[in-house]
Amino acid sequence: MLSDKSFPVIEATLPLVGSRIGEITPKFYARLFAAHPELLDGLFSRSNQRSGNQQQALAGSIAAFASHLVTNPGTLPETVLARIAHRHASLGITEPQYQVVYEHLFAAIAEDLAEVITPEIAEAWTEVYWLMADALIKLEKGLYAAQANGKMWSPWRVAAKTAAGTGSMTFTLEPADDTPITAALPGQYVSVKVQLPDGLRQVRQYSLSADAGTRRAFTTKKDDGGEVSPVLHNNVQVGDILEISNPYGEITLKDGDGPVVLASAGIGCTPTASILRSLADSGSDRQVLVLHAESDLESWALRSQMTDDVERLDGADLQVWLERPVAGTKEGFMSLREVDLPANASLYLCGPLPFMKSIRNEAINAGIPATKIHYEVFGPDIWLAS
Repeated sequence: MLSDKSFPVIEATLPLVGSRIGEITPKFYARLFAAHPELLDGLFSRSNQRSGNQQQALAGSIAAFASHLVTNPGTLPETVLARIAHRHASLGITEPQYQVVYEHLFAAIAEDLAEVITPEIAEAWTEVYWLMADALIKLEKGLYAAQANGKMWSPWRVAAKTAAGTGSMTFTLEPADDTPITAALPGQYVSVKVQLPDGLRQVRQYSLSADAGTRRAFTTKKDDGGEVSPVLHNNVQVGDILEISNPYGEITLKDGDGPVVLASAGIGCTPTASILRSLADSGSDRQVLVLHAESDLESWALRSQMTDDVERLDGADLQVWLERPVAGTKEGFMSLREVDLPANASLYLCGPLPFMKSIRNEAINAGIPATKIHYEVFGPDIWLAS
């Protein structure tokens, strides 16, 4: 928790720093990469820097953490910290890097707030930073220790490359060495590192879209304006070696026997498809409601897998929304107002951010507690900053 000395300072300055954090973070990243350009090679996303998404995500996480310390003294925002820790671990973030971030972040704060910052304010916000950093370091050490190996990256061979709906591709991988394999949980993701044509290595996270366990298969939609997915789709061939991380991600199927609602849109079906596959493989008798939204039937990346798994489950029902509907589907955008939601359900949600915000709000209005709504964000989590 915040010290008695820092609490009133953070409470008083939170509105100011919170209003400026969106301007501070771009200055921080400019300083960081000027001093450590190597961090753009295989760690930070160059495209997320250009779009501003990474800056938004950092700003949102710091503001959310500080706000929680003020409004909920004596506790930590465990959900926010867990999501960040899993993402960091999938990138191989190490403890010494937090000191590097601190140095350049607080130089950016001092620059932006030069007219108002005092040693007392700087000391209080330093305490906030290290409370957050120490909590993340502890979580990340636990995540690393839980893996079957001590490697950040392992080589995996592309065993198959299969078209999966319009513009999407499924990559099935097999181990390329004898590194012990951590069994993945349904809904988790791996980081995939690829080398771009200019020689720079970039990393993206992809949900494991099929069986969990020790197999690795991920499905990605090609983004013609992106950097990584075009390389995967156009350049990576069967037999090639990819570097991937151990599996991470806190949005996994929770134990229990209550109803499960899986709601997805577009390529957001990848983690929900993995959860659905695990339910089908285990012969679960839980009530399962699968909801998916897509532009058209041909674009649904994991259509065959998901429909087959629904058929294998006695307690499963599938509802589909299409912008260009066909027989047996609904027209337009998904709305839970059209759905008879089972009582005491847990909702797993993945898709574009506006879709997830809309469905989450509808779910809460329908009586599903926020604690039973689990969502996965692809890329930087800018939900916190919006």
